[in-house]
Amino acid sequence: MNRLTNTLKAAPSRELQTLLLAAARAALTAGTIIRELYAKPHTIRMKGEIDLVTEADLAAETAIIASLDEDAPGIAVMAEESYQGLMDKDERTWIIDPLDGTTNFAHGIPIFAVSIGLLDGGKPLAGVTYCPLQDELFCATRGGGAWLNDHRIQVTRTEFLVQALVATGFPYDIRKHLDQVIGQTRSVLPKVRDIRRMGAAAVDLAYVACGRLDGFWETALKPWDTTAGWLLVEEAGGTVTDFNGQQYSPFKGEILASNTTLHPLLIEAVA
Repeated sequence: MNRLTNTLKAAPSRELQTLLLAAARAALTAGTIIRELYAKPHTIRMKGEIDLVTEADLAAETAIIASLDEDAPGIAVMAEESYQGLMDKDERTWIIDPLDGTTNFAHGIPIFAVSIGLLDGGKPLAGVTYCPLQDELFCATRGGGAWLNDHRIQVTRTEFLVQALVATGFPYDIRKHLDQVIGQTRSVLPKVRDIRRMGAAAVDLAYVACGRLDGFWETALKPWDTTAGWLLVEEAGGTVTDFNGQQYSPFKGEILASNTTLHPLLIEAVA
């Protein structure tokens, strides 16, 4: 894969090269499926009051799992649409979101991504986020840096909140978190340049990693929303924690990601 030449060279071990290549091939395969289905009528099923799943989610997940099983067999899988609620958090596991931003996809809004991260002992080893309509492949390995289409990326150097463009998202169970979401938005909005709401946490984190956004926060997320993006941001020189600045875990549900200078200022703002 030509778009991974430098990315793979930077990976600190042959094993990580193999794992990253497996994740990238699976993400690109899923992205092809999603692109082909994007402009067609969709089959939509509701998983919750406002949480939906389409034929593209299911087809992409099937393709990802098959591809990973072929290229990196024997590794456990936690995938959004087939997850049964059981996982050994210390076991090496692929964490998969076949289509993050399903609501955007279903409404014809071209902001969504495939997200595949590899956790080992609760820490990310490799991560890939692929935005199929933009054909942007974000990749990272632990110790190997963060990359966009084989070009190294890094977070911004913005020092002041008033100069910062940040993003957030809203939980599907918004009624449960409404006071928190409104309170954080009320606190952050007057302090920053502006706030974006992409509708896909994987995209938000990739955009922090490549410097399009200065920061991102959200609550009530799942591991498949953030595992790949977590590694992307850290390998791009950024910081990822919970809202209190404590060590991040994709099983906590809340995430705050930004460059290291802004991070304590954003912690104060969202807390």
